[in-house]
Amino acid sequence: MISAQAWADAQLLWDYHRMHHAPRPCSVAVGLGSHDLGVADVTAELYRQGMAPVIVFTGSTSPTTRARMPRGEAVHYRERALQLGVPDSAVLLEPRATNTGENIEFTKSVLAETGVEVSSVLLVSKPYEERRSYAMMRKLWDEVEVVCASTPMGLGEYTDSIGDPHMVIDMIVGALQRVLAFPGRGLAIEQDVPGTVMAAYERLCAEGFTSRLLPADVADPPSA
Repeated sequence: MISAQAWADAQLLWDYHRMHHAPRPCSVAVGLGSHDLGVADVTAELYRQGMAPVIVFTGSTSPTTRARMPRGEAVHYRERALQLGVPDSAVLLEPRATNTGENIEFTKSVLAETGVEVSSVLLVSKPYEERRSYAMMRKLWDEVEVVCASTPMGLGEYTDSIGDPHMVIDMIVGALQRVLAFPGRGLAIEQDVPGTVMAAYERLCAEGFTSRLLPADVADPPSA
């Protein structure tokens, strides 16, 4: 049973992780691999709205996705997008990345190899990964503009869609730890974290929402 305080704290972190960018046309839409097919749904919808002429789906598998997406996250995302009406010619695959740093670096290579000129990226992720993904893009691919997008759900609706509220809160907590830790490891730009968000994060850690926290000696483990 998740306490009312834990839900309130998770909501604070959830709101912080969202970048609240307004979608606008970009050179490419990049769907970051994960366990959540909603990323593919949002990417496909943005393509249909004319927000990007080409899509890159990036991701191999992780312990969280291996059973759900045995052919790889990018492959399953592509299949979902095709079912939703995106033409095959508009989708590029990057099937090797096992963490967000690799998602970015390998996507850059795929786009360069196919001759796609990129000045802006519509970066599609899980809602609670927007800020971390943005911070990493600004560090690892700083020559492009970044517009973040994710499924337009509130925390309660999202946890219902995933079906495992404790896992979602664990991941929200883990995402904030990475926002804090990655700048010191050269993987992301610094982000201001309000004191209220830090206090909520510390309470959630104390309550045991810690399964997605990084070991001290791991820079960027396989993504979820």
